[in-house]
Amino acid sequence: MAKRTFSNLETFLIFLLVMMTAITVALLSLLFTTSGTIENHKGEHFFSTTPNPPATQGSTATQSSTATQRSTATQSSTATQTSPVTSTPEPPLFQNFSGYHIGVGRADCTGQVADINLMGYSKSGQNAQGILTRLYSRAFIMAEPDGSNRTVFVSIDIGMVSQRLRLEVLNRLQSKYGSLYRRDNVILSGTHTHSGPAGYFQYTVFVVASEGFSNRTFQHMVTGILKSIDIAHTNMKPGKIFINKGNVDGVQINRSPYSYLQNPQSERARYSSNTDKEMVVLKMVDLNGDDLGLISWFAIHPVSMNNSNHLVNSDNVGYASYLLEQEKNKGYLPGQGPFVAAFASSNLGDVSPNILGPHCINTGESCDNANSTCPIGGSNMCIAMGPGRDMFDSTQIIGRAMYQRAKELYASASQEVTGPLASAHQWVDMTNVTVWLNSTHTAKTCKPALGYSFAAGTIDGVGGLNFTQGKTEGDPFWDTIRNQILGKPSEEIKECHKPKPILLHTGELSKPHPWHPDIVDVQIITLGSLAITAIPGEFTTMSGRRLREAVQAEFASHGMQNMTVVISGLCNVYTHYITTYEEYQAQRYEAASTIYGPHTLSAYIQLFRNLAKAIATDTVANLSRGPEPPFFQQLIVPLISNIVDRAPTGRTFGDVLQPAKPEYRV
Repeated sequence: MAKRTFSNLETFLIFLLVMMTAITVALLSLLFTTSGTIENHKGEHFFSTTPNPPATQGSTATQSSTATQRSTATQSSTATQTSPVTSTPEPPLFQNFSGYHIGVGRADCTGQVADINLMGYSKSGQNAQGILTRLYSRAFIMAEPDGSNRTVFVSIDIGMVSQRLRLEVLNRLQSKYGSLYRRDNVILSGTHTHSGPAGYFQYTVFVVASEGFSNRTFQHMVTGILKSIDIAHTNMKPGKIFINKGNVDGVQINRSPYSYLQNPQSERARYSSNTDKEMVVLKMVDLNGDDLGLISWFAIHPVSMNNSNHLVNSDNVGYASYLLEQEKNKGYLPGQGPFVAAFASSNLGDVSPNILGPHCINTGESCDNANSTCPIGGSNMCIAMGPGRDMFDSTQIIGRAMYQRAKELYASASQEVTGPLASAHQWVDMTNVTVWLNSTHTAKTCKPALGYSFAAGTIDGVGGLNFTQGKTEGDPFWDTIRNQILGKPSEEIKECHKPKPILLHTGELSKPHPWHPDIVDVQIITLGSLAITAIPGEFTTMSGRRLREAVQAEFASHGMQNMTVVISGLCNVYTHYITTYEEYQAQRYEAASTIYGPHTLSAYIQLFRNLAKAIATDTVANLSRGPEPPFFQQLIVPLISNIVDRAPTGRTFGDVLQPAKPEYRV
């Protein structure tokens, strides 16, 4: 066979091909080099479907820039990789009007409806087995007439917003919009339905409760949230915002009244109820007065659907959204139409919709006592019931009542919200906050820990091992099991959390990843005289009252009088509950789940007052950025087997089971 010869052109092309191949291999090697199992969220995302690593977030108008750092458990840091930011063109904004540019958007974020645990009750075996209602992300964008400042509020039909979810959403927003939507002006809030899919967390406690990390559901949620923001961004138009307030009666009870009674009598005497009955409604219309959307904040747990449920759904608040959206979007299917109505969470920590109260399900007698126990069967028999025939009926009754009141407040809203928009945000190490109790004495927050009463659950969903609420002493049996498996809690953490008897010293556990977050978001956005505080957990009734009062006073002391302060719950990162110092002493479920210790509320009040002061004095740019949270990789895979759907023997999917008739009579 004759030897093949190459022309000069062929030789050059072969050389060029070899060089390009070598460069491509080198680039791929760099791309797939990782720096350990714990990554700063600007690095490569092990589960992310984004084609490029997210761009490095620079300094914004709210803070000074800081050096990007990577935390890693096993090796030194590596250089942060960045990708080009693709900015979406800004739609032209009409500027000569009084009001705000307003955009609303809604998108499906349901995720898996089978082969996944439901998030909220932490009940083993409560897996999704179908769907009752779809889950939605509802986004609202408000911008000043010249477009200079804007804020985004997103209410999502999920149990709570996880830190991993927020970091991924912010990274993708930055990749698409540059610095337009940032960590300081975007709030992500979960409605707290206990019937949504789990599996979208990165801290070990929540991963275990979810029975693994599900990238499928995580990506569905991220995509739905981003799509709702994209729709709101595209639909922005000049409009006006009105605010209204009013009580909602007959839909809630305090599920820990004995904790509430620990608060000073003089403080309790200022309020007519042990729950917050006031609903705050924002009405959004265009300049012609045509409806755009509604945001409602009201304190109620979406647990009308109990822990025997296996159908994915948005519970009572989702049903309220469904009713109002169907009324405003006539002729549209559910989840479609221009009007968007969000029923967002508030200080719901100790608030239940199961208004018939706790009763022993085996005897029918009341178990409304300090420990929520029954004479026969203990705490596992003490369960609160809703007003309906069953949980489906109760969901509709409570949801309809909220819808009806929101509809009335929306129709009668006449107080216009006016004034500039502002936002402030910090990351804070909540394990090490010094709290000023008075001018001379300080205290500190603690490394995270869960108390014995955490395992008891609540009257809305009891635990399975017959723990009781209100325990202020440990149990040698469970202490021994914990010590053998996880090791002993240190004397430091036990002393810090007193009188909580520690069941799980999560702040001292780091395998395979930290069990609870250290770095937590605190954030406020303001629209004129309205301040929205983004709470990273569940405030109890009195905790919410104290925070609102403190933030309002801080604004007033710097010239911003008569601010309306709303508590927006389950925002940005989940840190369980936040009780008052006095409620903490009773150590019921909510106190045992206050993971940063007895001074947690005081720390948050101090931090949120600092944000309010920065906004009021126009010194937000001087706020420190704070320590950046990690983004973990190689999370626990789902523990629930993914069962493949199969058609019956001899059939295939799509087969006609019953042929259509040629004609039908009405």
